[in-house]
Amino acid sequence: MQCYTELTPPTAVTHAVNLPFLGAKSNNLVVAKISFLQIFELKSTITEVASGSNDDPNIVSQALDTEAADLPLQRTEHTSKLVLVGEYPLSGTIISLARIKALDTKSGAEALLIAFRDAKLSLVEWDPESHSLNTISIHYYEGQDLLGAPWAPDLDNCHNFLTADPSSRCAALKFGARNLAILPFRQIGDDLVEDDYDPDDDMLDQPSAKAKITNGEADAGKGQTPYSSSFVLPLTALDPALTNPVHLAFLHEYREPTFGIISSPRAPAASLLHERKDVLTYTVFTLDLEQKASTTLLSVSGIPYDVSRVIPLPLPVGGALLMGGNEIIHVDQAGKTNAVSVNEFARSCTSFAMADQSDLALRLEGCTVEQLSAETGDILIVLNNGELLVLTFSLDGRSVSGMTVEKVAEERGGRVIQCGASCAASLGRGRIFIGSEDGDSTLLGWTSKTTQLSRKRSQAEILADDGDMSFDEEDLEDLDDDLYDNSNSPIKQSATSPTGSSAPGSYNFRIHDVLTSLAPIKDSQKSESKEASTQTSPLELVISTGRGRGGGITVLKREVEPTVFKQFNLDSARGIWTVHAKKPVPKGLVSQGTEDSEANIAADVEYDQYLVVCKASQNGNEDTVVYKINGTNIEETSTGDFEREDGSTIDVSILAGGIRIVQVLRSEIRTYDSELNMNQIIPMEDEESGAELSIINASFADPYILVLRDDSSVTILQADEIGDIEELESGGLAQTQWLSGCLFKSPTFGERPLAFLLTVEGGLRIFDVADLEKPIYVAEGLSFLPPTLTADYAPRRSSAKATLVEILVADLGDMTSKSPHLIVRTSSDDLNIYQPYHYPAKDASAPFSTNLRWLKLSQAHLPKYSEESALESEDTGRESTLKALENISGYSTVFQRGSSPCFIFKEASSTPKVLSLRGEAVMGLSRFHTAECDRGFAYVDVNNTLRVCQLAPKFRYGDLGWAARKIPIGQEVQALDFHPKGVYVLGTSQMVDFTLPEDSYHYEWAREDTNFKPRVEQGIIKLQHAGTWSIIDTHQLDVGEVILCIKILNLEVSETTHERKPLVAVGTAIVRGEDLATKGCIYIFEVITVVPEPGRPETNRKLRLIVKEEVKGAVTAVSEIGSQGFMIMAQGQKCMVRGLKEDGTLLPVAFMDMQCYVTVLKELKGTGMVLMGDAFKGVWFTGYTEEPYKMVLFGKGRAYMEVIDADFLPYEKQLHIIVADADCNLHVLQFDPEHPKSLSGQRLLHKSTFHTGHFPTRLILLRSTLSPAITSINNSGDPNASPFDMDVDGPPLTPLHHILHTSQSGTIALITPLDEPTYRRLSALATFLTNALDHACGLNPRAYRAVESEGFGSRGIVDGGILRRWGELGSQRRVEACGKVGVEEWVLRSDLEVLGGAGLGV
Repeated sequence: MQCYTELTPPTAVTHAVNLPFLGAKSNNLVVAKISFLQIFELKSTITEVASGSNDDPNIVSQALDTEAADLPLQRTEHTSKLVLVGEYPLSGTIISLARIKALDTKSGAEALLIAFRDAKLSLVEWDPESHSLNTISIHYYEGQDLLGAPWAPDLDNCHNFLTADPSSRCAALKFGARNLAILPFRQIGDDLVEDDYDPDDDMLDQPSAKAKITNGEADAGKGQTPYSSSFVLPLTALDPALTNPVHLAFLHEYREPTFGIISSPRAPAASLLHERKDVLTYTVFTLDLEQKASTTLLSVSGIPYDVSRVIPLPLPVGGALLMGGNEIIHVDQAGKTNAVSVNEFARSCTSFAMADQSDLALRLEGCTVEQLSAETGDILIVLNNGELLVLTFSLDGRSVSGMTVEKVAEERGGRVIQCGASCAASLGRGRIFIGSEDGDSTLLGWTSKTTQLSRKRSQAEILADDGDMSFDEEDLEDLDDDLYDNSNSPIKQSATSPTGSSAPGSYNFRIHDVLTSLAPIKDSQKSESKEASTQTSPLELVISTGRGRGGGITVLKREVEPTVFKQFNLDSARGIWTVHAKKPVPKGLVSQGTEDSEANIAADVEYDQYLVVCKASQNGNEDTVVYKINGTNIEETSTGDFEREDGSTIDVSILAGGIRIVQVLRSEIRTYDSELNMNQIIPMEDEESGAELSIINASFADPYILVLRDDSSVTILQADEIGDIEELESGGLAQTQWLSGCLFKSPTFGERPLAFLLTVEGGLRIFDVADLEKPIYVAEGLSFLPPTLTADYAPRRSSAKATLVEILVADLGDMTSKSPHLIVRTSSDDLNIYQPYHYPAKDASAPFSTNLRWLKLSQAHLPKYSEESALESEDTGRESTLKALENISGYSTVFQRGSSPCFIFKEASSTPKVLSLRGEAVMGLSRFHTAECDRGFAYVDVNNTLRVCQLAPKFRYGDLGWAARKIPIGQEVQALDFHPKGVYVLGTSQMVDFTLPEDSYHYEWAREDTNFKPRVEQGIIKLQHAGTWSIIDTHQLDVGEVILCIKILNLEVSETTHERKPLVAVGTAIVRGEDLATKGCIYIFEVITVVPEPGRPETNRKLRLIVKEEVKGAVTAVSEIGSQGFMIMAQGQKCMVRGLKEDGTLLPVAFMDMQCYVTVLKELKGTGMVLMGDAFKGVWFTGYTEEPYKMVLFGKGRAYMEVIDADFLPYEKQLHIIVADADCNLHVLQFDPEHPKSLSGQRLLHKSTFHTGHFPTRLILLRSTLSPAITSINNSGDPNASPFDMDVDGPPLTPLHHILHTSQSGTIALITPLDEPTYRRLSALATFLTNALDHACGLNPRAYRAVESEGFGSRGIVDGGILRRWGELGSQRRVEACGKVGVEEWVLRSDLEVLGGAGLGV
């Protein structure tokens, strides 16, 4: 029994669509990543670009002052950024997205129709009340009783896709071999003449249908769904000739739903080109949805065999594009065709009449097409290597008279995309999103001479792109034309039709924003720690990512590992703070205008001057020490009147615009000037009794300070312009006891900060500092941690409150976008993150608290278990453990100190992610900003070590929940491994032209004359330094020789001394075409030390070739085997054990014959047990003996299984084998010779099957430092058992192993073995969560993971993705879940910690 847990979500973008989703006037981008849905909105920023920077389309710099952008050598441009609104994991594989103008949507905007691989459709809308997706309906056709041939392919083996009518009258799902499911949608104007009705204007001008129903004005529409009954039509019912459909799409400008389809009576095939040259036919059908009938409008025959897609074109061009591999064909509404050939093979492949542009030598296979300009109708084509093309049309009135294809020059941005695209979505106003499965997805901006000559828009009009900002009707009409361009009005058509085409060379492209991606992961390797340490370091991975020019490697770190500039020893340090203060402006000197803005900028970049450290003294009290900061060095200073002896400092900050330094002590508050001279002392006393009060916590928001005292009272003080502090009248605060509080100031809140306070009962109160008599917002239900917190939230029962300790409101984000979040910390150090939103939507002038709601965000981070009880006891009640940091390397973040130190990071395009800080428990942390350590931080740990740090450069922290750094190679990395000498060995490939060799036996070769040569792979072995990540050596292979595997093997190099060395084994395949047998080659390299190049000390390593042996068949896998330093290699259909001789040859000593193609060859280290996997014939479990040398077959799996990768998973006394197949399934096999069904072990028992949804690439066995602690706790009979009640005298636990699973989708997952009690516990919890949680799009997680053909479904494997959503439950549902499972919550938390891979390391 196992658990499959995805640690990172998929990152490969497969589909994207642009639509107004959040509101009728919004502009949103919806992105699908296999089984992950993300919703973005666009944010425009002003960037300053040098006037001569046209040659570099990637240069984007933030402008500091937009009003000073009229410098003669500078120009400003509007750069769009993607800001995430929400993301949703789905229990299904997305195959298509479509926008639908549905009626009665809750947001008044459009709906989204999502198609899934198993013939399901989900119609979803945005629900502003819950601030999330709402499923309108779900339609499934997988169980349709449709007649088909017995040999018809299964549903999973067919190309299924969705297409929607541009006017949203219906959508069609093509599924199976030739079935079409039609889903009609209701329209308000169904009975109106289309010329008199514009659905766009209607959707924007009318109020939502739900509002009309409430007002009683549309009683006839009550209870109606936005869709009508769907029906399924076999395509052969439309036309008996549609037996082999290729593609179809709905067309623009028709009164009835009309689609064009490419099909043929016989299946097209390149191998039968002489018989089936032009067999395809393009036919246009119009649908009668009421009669469920169709009419043929036109038919064009003789279409080339390689045409694969229909691209509908809106005005001004109209018609459809038919995309082939060698040509582009345009068919208008009357059936008139225009075609252009893009390479010289088009003439030999078809007799279709076309214009000749064969000199372009283009390959259109796998290209992506999207409309570029709505005014001219120009089309952007992204090739599968990332190059950009522009297709322009020559228009003669409404008729297309010709087409021209032109490459975009590199200096104009023609190669800014590094790899092929999977989808494209035009966002209007010169922006287009290019999604990719092969690398990063990009938001492109384009300009052309035609757009530059258009009317100038005002600043306010351009910024209206950001969302629901008001703008005038003319601008709204322009926005609709840019985004949709599907209006059917003849007047608008004639107005937008250009008299001629734009010049293709006039387009310039540049990158606005990037969505980083790990996909596809080809190979992965656990990173080796550079530091020799006895401590276990967290898991680090080096993976190969990307294809083509976007190929490279990515370094992943599970925890934040900062770059340390300096390290000091500070004895007994309890907390640290850094401050920078400035001198007040002399009296009579008033700065205004640009001088004031320049002063603000100068103040913003001022460096920290003092480091304040609170230390525990020998007499039991605490002292404060002040250090002067000089770069990254610190030196103690005694200047000024700063309270040092017996000064227990709680917090230090600045007020009054930075002219006053404030020291918060236990019993008083002191203020100082910039030279640390005393200015004011404010004692803390009880006004009634005069008793001295102790300060517990303080929060600053210039010019206010909030103080929490030990009697649970709160007071707020304010500083005036000269820095004098006085207490505010706070009668409303004195009546309540408070547990925690903070001040927060944000432009979204107004000019004054707000006070957020947590009552002892667990309620949230928000006060305006201008009026502290009455709170402006009250939410008493915060202690129940509900998924959505509202002011009127009332729990069903009040017995299951969480123990809240602290709250903090702070900005989270990056330089592009940051927004306020509420962080709630519980007594177990869990962090609950809430995002504010408003329903109903408030006016811009309304206060922040109007209609305020809080949405709980999902995050799976669990605090570390710590045995440092001393730290906890000393710290209890001391001060806040959460600290907001405004700018740490560009991030607005929150840090949690204590035994589980962590940061909360957020990118503009991601949700908040919690990352632990590597190392020991942290006593205190503060920002540290100097010239040498720009925007860094300093912290002191429990070992009294002070570190001055920066976040590691070039890493991104908020995307995945891992720190990730991408290192471009410029070539696709097929395999990699780490060598102990501190280098990585990479196997890369590049595409080169294939030229026929000189061969006297093939005299016909000499007659071949072509400039459009085929391209083949050429392997290259590269040596990369692990510190600088630079390439230090290269070994190039022959053309057509591809690297299949690279392993570092510890081989015996001497038969006399038995010396062993780590050597590089490289297996290759020499592919010379389908008519010649594939050969292979095995290379053995040694990494040697040489004299480095001048100025490059890292180049002191080189590859030295020891063995090169050509063998029959490809060398697909290599591994160590046995105890004598031998290796086993798969060459062709043989797996052969070989030893390295001193003369440089490999001596075979044992072998075993496989069947087809060996994909897996792995040894369970030190056992001699070997796992062999075949690409078609399943897995074999074998053994190797050394006396005598022989291979023994122990057992086989089932005969038919496409094995991509496999690995051993030992657990206790059981041996499981995990197999990942080509259907995205995981199979669990077990070797159990004592089981009667195993035939004495000859048959591997098939225990379970689990569907992952992602195509696998690698399985790696990892050892954990954690043991399954629950199995050693004797809590079966004691309900009060704790994690310390362990059987100390029992047998030692076997180490726990995980399997790391990577995929082409960019996911990283863990497979964890479970014992019987844990499996039953987690299965019960998964069942509860499946029923308790909302599942986006109405999908069933159980059905998604089950494999119906197996019979036993997913039994035996628990879905960890459901378990990691445990944090989404409120406290009541958690208690209910624990009651149903029958364990304490700490037991489940321990299980979740193991499933998340907490103990993985090196």
